[in-house]
Amino acid sequence: MYFYEVLVSSPAFHGKEPLTYQSEVMLPAGVIVVVALRNTPVVGVVLRSIPKPTFTTKSVNKVVTKALVPAATLELLDWLRYYYPSPLGILAQILLPSSLLRKRDLAEATLPRAVSKSIKLPPLIPEQKAAVKLMTSPGPQSYLLHGDTGSGKTRVYLEMALKSLGKGRSVLLLTPEIGLTPQLEARVREALAYPVIVVHSQLTPAERRNVWLQVLQAEGPIVVIGPRSALFAPIKNLGLIVVDEAHDQAYKQEQAPYYHALRVAGQLAHIHKAKLILGSATPTIAEYALAKAKKIPIIRLVEKPAGKNTEKQISLVDLKDREQFGSNPHLSSLLLGEMQKTLNNKSQILILLNRRGTARLMLCQSCGWQALCPNCDLPLTYHADKHRLQCHTCGHTARVTSSCPDCHGTELIFKGIGTKSLTDELRKAFPDARIQRFDTDNVKAERLEQHFPAIANGDVDILVGTQMLAKGLDLPNLTLVGVVVADTNLYFPDYTAEEQTYQLLTQVIGRVGRGHKAGTVVIQSYSPKSTAIQAALNQDWDSFYAQQIDERQIYGFPPFYHTLKLSCTRATSASAQTTAQKLADSLRHSGLRIEIIGPAPSFYERVGGKYRWQLIIKAKQRGELLKVLNLLPANWTHDLDPLNLL
Repeated sequence: MYFYEVLVSSPAFHGKEPLTYQSEVMLPAGVIVVVALRNTPVVGVVLRSIPKPTFTTKSVNKVVTKALVPAATLELLDWLRYYYPSPLGILAQILLPSSLLRKRDLAEATLPRAVSKSIKLPPLIPEQKAAVKLMTSPGPQSYLLHGDTGSGKTRVYLEMALKSLGKGRSVLLLTPEIGLTPQLEARVREALAYPVIVVHSQLTPAERRNVWLQVLQAEGPIVVIGPRSALFAPIKNLGLIVVDEAHDQAYKQEQAPYYHALRVAGQLAHIHKAKLILGSATPTIAEYALAKAKKIPIIRLVEKPAGKNTEKQISLVDLKDREQFGSNPHLSSLLLGEMQKTLNNKSQILILLNRRGTARLMLCQSCGWQALCPNCDLPLTYHADKHRLQCHTCGHTARVTSSCPDCHGTELIFKGIGTKSLTDELRKAFPDARIQRFDTDNVKAERLEQHFPAIANGDVDILVGTQMLAKGLDLPNLTLVGVVVADTNLYFPDYTAEEQTYQLLTQVIGRVGRGHKAGTVVIQSYSPKSTAIQAALNQDWDSFYAQQIDERQIYGFPPFYHTLKLSCTRATSASAQTTAQKLADSLRHSGLRIEIIGPAPSFYERVGGKYRWQLIIKAKQRGELLKVLNLLPANWTHDLDPLNLL
């Protein structure tokens, strides 16, 4: 009999060490097996053989496939369990698809064939050539590619991918949103004569199982494309990792394990001895400072491809100046006029509004009553297409009442505008235009990735949506961008508010003037003199970075401090406060070199009928925060390296 440590994939397993199972046959490390966890079959991966234990063990039920999970992937998971501590059963879930339990034979998964074709890529311009030369020379492993929108970062990625694939080494291309994968996949298939595999969470269980096995069983170099979860695809002999739009918050996992894809990508590159490229037009303040501190080369791309039309005209409209709003309270006369002109020219329009739904809130004009979620005490958003009120925090829905529950008056109004009501207004203003809305309220058939070919072909005249439309899209027929309210992120009570505003505006402005046609941008703002808004309009990264980094040093925010957010949830606010205060007092006497902020109610204090309070822990050394986690009582959640402190 042989004995093995097995990493089991199940949220029911909360242990911090692998489980032990027995087998009558020898099993190699990395083999995928089915084992019983409390009599429930789960998939797992064999980590190593061990001597016979002193306790009784269960048997391995069966081997799933002969192909082995690469040692590098197992090493990555081993690192992850210490860098972002989480229960092992949850860590294993990000590696092993649950659909591997299917009874269907898993022995074979057909790998997409390499396409034999002559590769036609535009020639590299001087800045791109210099970037590729630096990144292919002996020396640093990681690079920050700080390229303005339209400066050809993707062309650099493809050149670096060709060089890696030519050496027989695979390539991993990360993108922040699933909606961006069709565009990147099309570019890659057009340029690279190698098998391309797309991995993401919107695949059906059978599809995910199949593509996962394709990656696992691939013998030669392949290209894997996907969001942050693609980091855990079982790729062998990885030579290049590209994190495109590396500034994007979608690269942070907002549930256990709370990992940041950039840190994981760095470790994966280290394990494989692969090149790592972090590409962005708007790198985060913390990442930029980290690159400077660690002497990671920062490669600047500002030159646009020769002969391309990169001209763009940017106008700023003050939302407080109501004389600029004639026929529509939300869309200025300037924006409406530019839209009509663009439609007359048979070109495309993108309208950004970072608010979902039809109206932000429902209230009574007589007494001030608001429709609030009974579980979260947050305003319910009105959705006219369903004629329902919905909480976007816990999902609670309610019917629309015809009278005020407090004063019984009938003067109920809907305030604010969301993407749904904006779409309705645009359909009235431009009845002949083909208009499509894209936000997280879309059902699967309506999502951006499902409609990208039609959008790229110009079959949609006006795109309306939230920030997902600001990221990385390259649409040849798009010539007008309108931002309905530029301040949606600016006044959040968090140190990243200005940074997020700068990033969003810079990114959406960059959707036009990309070399196809001249572009026009109309930005509407209540704070037109804001530092972040002015920096975005003037493409003044250097001044914005200098101002932000000075503020963070003064007030002790990342990158000068590491942060940890601790949260407890209780039935009452008083109970949550008492629990949080007790932990704060304990940590203050722990002897750890930490700074404790709070306790305080979470930004969204009441969620799902429960109350949340939080502590923010800051430390110069990240190891001190890991020590805090070892002192954490039960029923507390933690987020190490959070993106915000709300």
